[in-house]
Amino acid sequence: MQWLVTCLYCHGHVYHLKDGRIQCSQCTQRISRHKINKIMTLISSYVHNESAYSSAKRLGLSYLSVQQYYEEFRILSAAICEREYEMCRHFSCEYEEYFYLEHSKRHCKEAVFDAHNFLTFDYNTHIYNLLLPSLQHYKQQFINDNLTDTYLNEFNSFKRKSKIIKVSSRINSIVTFWEYLEKALRKYRGIQHKNFAYFLKECEFKYNHTKASAQELLIDEYFTTGR
Repeated sequence: MQWLVTCLYCHGHVYHLKDGRIQCSQCTQRISRHKINKIMTLISSYVHNESAYSSAKRLGLSYLSVQQYYEEFRILSAAICEREYEMCRHFSCEYEEYFYLEHSKRHCKEAVFDAHNFLTFDYNTHIYNLLLPSLQHYKQQFINDNLTDTYLNEFNSFKRKSKIIKVSSRINSIVTFWEYLEKALRKYRGIQHKNFAYFLKECEFKYNHTKASAQELLIDEYFTTGR
């Protein structure tokens, strides 16, 4: 159980109510110690890469409830990433283009339109990713115009170039992040196209911070900026 002496929302002084909740003398926020402990425990599970299903089962919580918390944590992770980018965007950097396609789809010809293309920037080992426009909007048009094979050939050419980059002896932060991303996303059975940006930012956030730092940042974000 978390015992607090300052408010998680505004850092003001807190006092304990008879019903077991905590109230801030400054912002008047009220919250139960049980809920505080649950949120912090789930943030720890998220930061340590425990799945929502595993976390829900271990803690005896509803899977849907834990999944909703994880979705919120990803949104908060993305917000932190964007703020950190604003602080370093004026510095010089290196960048490379990458594509991500789920392993189960990599032998399906038409699945090339499901690939996620993004740019990875390296600001002195601090990684930032910019997701490029989706090709799904052009999928049916390519099929109707019988241009699928043409695009597939170009896509395979790009994959070969990407392969050269990945096996280069110049192992840098960009390549290391791509390997981290591939490994992290492999545990999911499938990610909806509309949600990929948040999973990308989750990996970016976790890659850029130690687990202790990531947990501290998320707790602060959840109870201050995120509320």
